[in-house]
Amino acid sequence: QLQLVESGGGLVQPGGSLRLSCQASGSALDKYAIGWFRQAPGKEREGVSCISSNNGSTYYADSVKGRFTISRDNAKNTVYLQMNSLKPEEPAVYYCAAGPTVVMVTSKYYYGVDYWGKGTLVTVSS
Repeated sequence: QLQLVESGGGLVQPGGSLRLSCQASGSALDKYAIGWFRQAPGKEREGVSCISSNNGSTYYADSVKGRFTISRDNAKNTVYLQMNSLKPEEPAVYYCAAGPTVVMVTSKYYYGVDYWGKGTLVTVSS
C-alpha cells in the first residue's frame, strides 16, 4: 500500500516561494504518476500539476504555468512542487496523489488517482 506524506507548507508573503515535498513509502514511487492538488476553504479541490511515471512528462494548470515546477527524484521516493511568485488567492491545503496514470484534462477534470496524502497547508499573507 502506497503512503504519501506532504511537507513544506507554511506561511509565505505574496510573491514568495515554497517548495513542497511528497515522500512516498510502502512502494517504489517510480511505478506511479504523481499529481499535486489544492483545496481552498469553501472551494472544490483542483489539480495543479502532475508528472508521469515513465517519461517525466508534465502538466500544469493554466493558473500556475510559468510559476510552479513539478519534479521527481525516484531514488529518494519523493516528488517536489516548487512554487514561485505565490499569489494572495492561492492559500490552500496542497495534496499529493498517485496512481498508475494520473491525468489532468483541466484543473477541475482529472482522474486516475488511487492514493492521496493528507495535505500540507500553504498560507499566503503579508
